[in-house]
Amino acid sequence: MTYIGTPRSRVDGRAKVTGAARYAGEFTAPDLAHGYVVSGAIARGRVLAVEAGAARAMPGVLAVLTHENRPDTARLSSSYRDEVAPPGSPLRPLYNNRIQHSGQPVALVVAEDFETARDAASLIRVVYEAEPHQTDLEVQRHKAYVPPRKRTGISPPPNPRGDADAALAAAPVTVEHEYRIAFEHHNPMEPHATTVIWEGGGRLTVHDKTQGAQNSQSYVTNVFGLSQDMVLVVSPYVGGAFGSGLRPQYQLHLAVMAALALKRSVRVSLTRDQMFTFGYRPATINHVALGADRDGGLQAVKHAVVANTSTYEDYQEVVANWSGLAYACENVDLQYRLAQTDLHTPLDMRAPGAPLGMFALESAMDELAHALRMDPLALRLRNYAETDGNTGKPFTSKALREAYRLGAERFGWSRRSLAPRSMREGRELIGWGMATGLWEASVEKTSARATLLLDGRLEVATATADIGTGTYTILAQIAAETMDLPMEQVTARIGDSSLPASPVQGGSWTAASAGSAVQTACHKLREELFNHARRMEGSPLANADLQHVVFSQGRIALHSDPARAVSYADAMRAAGLQKLEVEETAQPDPKVQQEYSSYTHAAVFAEVRVDEELGTVRVTRIVDAVAAGRIINPKTARSQIIGGVVFGIGMALTEETMADHALGRFMNHNLAEYHVPVNADVPEIEVIFVEEQEDKANPLGVKGLGEIGVVGTAGAIANAIFHATGRRVRDLPITIDRMIG
Repeated sequence: MTYIGTPRSRVDGRAKVTGAARYAGEFTAPDLAHGYVVSGAIARGRVLAVEAGAARAMPGVLAVLTHENRPDTARLSSSYRDEVAPPGSPLRPLYNNRIQHSGQPVALVVAEDFETARDAASLIRVVYEAEPHQTDLEVQRHKAYVPPRKRTGISPPPNPRGDADAALAAAPVTVEHEYRIAFEHHNPMEPHATTVIWEGGGRLTVHDKTQGAQNSQSYVTNVFGLSQDMVLVVSPYVGGAFGSGLRPQYQLHLAVMAALALKRSVRVSLTRDQMFTFGYRPATINHVALGADRDGGLQAVKHAVVANTSTYEDYQEVVANWSGLAYACENVDLQYRLAQTDLHTPLDMRAPGAPLGMFALESAMDELAHALRMDPLALRLRNYAETDGNTGKPFTSKALREAYRLGAERFGWSRRSLAPRSMREGRELIGWGMATGLWEASVEKTSARATLLLDGRLEVATATADIGTGTYTILAQIAAETMDLPMEQVTARIGDSSLPASPVQGGSWTAASAGSAVQTACHKLREELFNHARRMEGSPLANADLQHVVFSQGRIALHSDPARAVSYADAMRAAGLQKLEVEETAQPDPKVQQEYSSYTHAAVFAEVRVDEELGTVRVTRIVDAVAAGRIINPKTARSQIIGGVVFGIGMALTEETMADHALGRFMNHNLAEYHVPVNADVPEIEVIFVEEQEDKANPLGVKGLGEIGVVGTAGAIANAIFHATGRRVRDLPITIDRMIG
């Protein structure tokens, strides 16, 4: 039975469209109380008093928790560090009276129902002592510093190679500019919520919006001093996250705190406004300088980045490094620094770092092509990198050249005129732009369990999550094909802290990591089945080895004589088993990691139309050619790329969280004023999966898809706008004021 590589509808689709799928804020209990967060109003300072008498007196109010009356929590800052925390001291909600950013929770009202909690919260008055704050990266950039690398897992920029300054000075053609990207917030459809069910005896079942049930469980046990067997975290469905669920957000902390204080079930849901009070994509300033000879060969690449972080954690991303591996160049100097701001710590947002750095690099490459009077695609092919310039290692696989060819052919790139403002229709200027996308193809240590029942049903289980990517479906496909069972007989269980260990779902590593773990467990299951079948009295497989048999349609048969076979069920009955269960762990091959670099690649081509009089921009067509190894499910894979491209459209044209630096807070904290792309903004998006043979990165030969779609999209759109208008906009998003200003 062939399932891997075939388009399959989501196995969880029916549950989602019928409402049977329940999310973190939808679970309930007979004694469920509701919490409402009171958000702080200053960016820096102290809480002098919380006047909560009127709120506590309201009928139905159960408690008002503040820093003065909260239950005890861990005193060490290290206890609040989660699996993906950056260096520093994480935010500790209601721990003391210090205010570190605007919107920080200062109180939690708990009542019998949500409406009462919300109404009572409006009666609370907080007295502050404000201190001077600074939230403007432009002001803070002169204080930027090289961050510590301890415990980050983030690759710092490599040491300079060659002499970039001398090569730049000697290059006959150069470009040098700054490129800025604004704050962005994730804005998943499902707001963050946590429902804590008090099970009695102090046991908690926690329904949390999270990309890592075990990460949330570890946080709760460490912060509140609970044993692991007292806390179960369950998150079967996540209504989008894009990285916002990687770290435990403060509603988890507050919901558990309230449940422990009241000894009853509590739900805390954040409002859409409050979704803007925690992590975000950091504001970034990129200084890029490129030098080339007259035929376009790169002689020098310099890329220096300043990004914002909070005052209490050194949040880091890989931003500049892409400029050292995207193209071949012998003289490269990359830098990355942080500047502290009085804002919440930034947070990984779909393809953290890559869309920022690649927008700057790809814009600069387009500017270099214009200066050379050279086709932008030809420039990229002229500098095609056969190896990873940062490490000197070959790639496990790289089909980017073919992605360029197929994408350009489908888009019609050969019909593009070279000069800006040379293509129009009526009052609209037409522009064609392109850019390269890269994202790392990594594998993380992951365990999975496979359980075969006597009736032929198979369950595979691992603690990873499905944030809309199709994890349930691809794990079922992998298991069904490995065991040669109908997909209808396979169930995938995920999103549960009691399941075999898995890292957070992020980094586009889930298909490769959880998929490999499931495949490994199923291979072990096959081995166990074969051993039982061979030991049966009179077994036709008694003298066979594992390599001499085939597993097909619930039977183990000899390759040489398929009629000589034992069914899975008969092998289990003979061993006296009602079920057969194995657990295995998959992890990256250290030799491959040492000798190779592994990346997913993409070539993005975009068409825009710009109203010459109004300055309005419409993206009318995008072709994204992706080289990502083996594609497990073309149907869900295409959805992932389309979603990433839409993310990139928002980054390029609409999404900007605007800060009032006088107040030190984000102002457009709702979906009326923070503009995510809607149907009218999204054009025809064509996705091409390039055939790429990947035989080193992982046993499945797959590379992640959740993030590559966004990388390169903003650069392609910005380059298309320049081609249409002759106006280079180097700050994202490219809004009307920047088009006509």
